[in-house]
Amino acid sequence: MKKWTGMLAQQRESAAAFLRWGVIACAAGLLIGGAGTLFYDSVKRAAAFRAVHPWLIWLLPAGGLLTVFLYRKSGVEKPRGTNLVLLSIRSGEELPFRMAPLIFVCTTVTQLFGGSAGREGAALQLGGSLGYQMGKCLRLDEKDEHIMVMCGMSAAFSALFGTPLTAAVFAMEVTSVGVMYYAALVPCVFASLLASRVALYFGAAPLTFPLSAVPQAGLADMARVTALAVLCAGVSILFCVVNERAEKEYRRYIHNQYIRIAVGGALVAVFALIVGSQDYLGAEGGVLRRAMTGVTRPEAFALKTLFTGLTLGAGYKGGEIVPALFVGATFGNTFGALLGLSPSFGAAVGLTAVFCGVTNCPITSFILALELFGMDGAAFYLIAAAVSYMLSGYFGLYSKQRVLYSKTKAEFIGRTDQ
Repeated sequence: MKKWTGMLAQQRESAAAFLRWGVIACAAGLLIGGAGTLFYDSVKRAAAFRAVHPWLIWLLPAGGLLTVFLYRKSGVEKPRGTNLVLLSIRSGEELPFRMAPLIFVCTTVTQLFGGSAGREGAALQLGGSLGYQMGKCLRLDEKDEHIMVMCGMSAAFSALFGTPLTAAVFAMEVTSVGVMYYAALVPCVFASLLASRVALYFGAAPLTFPLSAVPQAGLADMARVTALAVLCAGVSILFCVVNERAEKEYRRYIHNQYIRIAVGGALVAVFALIVGSQDYLGAEGGVLRRAMTGVTRPEAFALKTLFTGLTLGAGYKGGEIVPALFVGATFGNTFGALLGLSPSFGAAVGLTAVFCGVTNCPITSFILALELFGMDGAAFYLIAAAVSYMLSGYFGLYSKQRVLYSKTKAEFIGRTDQ
């Protein structure tokens, strides 16, 4: 009798938690999804305006000075960005409300003046900060506040990219390598799905890419995809190292934040002039789309890596993931063709593998590929994610991402940095 009484009590507790989190997650999906949609529209308009007025790249140093000024005026001397969000999930680190408007405005500034950065890092920070504040307003305990941070991350990411399944899983997988925070599953799923509907309602287009010439799952094609994923693991390491080293070298030689970011902006502008193209500025989704149709330059992945390092290392705000998608797609397009894959399909495999390598999130990478490219080729995307995950080592975009379990053995290692 005691057994059944205990089971019934446990079920009542689960039902109550489901109802509570269902309501909270829906509220988060509406509110944070709305904020994410507004952010989507802001950066889209900024990028479109710069495309019409390419001379704005020469004002990038001024935009950098504004970014440093705003952060300092807000009392943030050493912004930690997405790393602070990851820390807040594990350790209860506070996420100040001012983080949300700061990252919103400063990422828009980066896009307006042509800094080579994405927007998903801003989405994670925006959503995490707003989710944390919702948790405070609802007087949730510390553990539930952590779930609210993940819930907010999912909602903002989903609104921005239109990939709700990816957004839900990414927030649970990215914090600690080898561990999924399943307690956040219902809140993240509900918030992510509702946020994507909010974004669609207001006209935000989801990110999708039609592919051509997806091969059958034969052994020869599996071998080609495996070989490309091996190469992409190396590219993901290169991308992470360049971004990390760029920041360290900037700080080593230029101690003043204002001078550092102005010099970085000037370098980006000068390199764009030397290259003779604005393809490597901003998020540049046009190049990404062209890579999916089989048209790209063989050096595009290396140039995007360089431009992103120069931009983010100097202190401009934005994200690393969209540039990583650019790098993966353009690399896969070129080298996939050399291995005998169609350039379009090679770009899809490269995008999946490099995304996995820089985030250490294989499940998210696989789901992202399905949402972007469809079910055709699912087995290949799984191979790409698995191979890149194992061979990319313990490098990653986020220094505060905690590596709990080994990638090669079933053992706990508990590493906290790369």
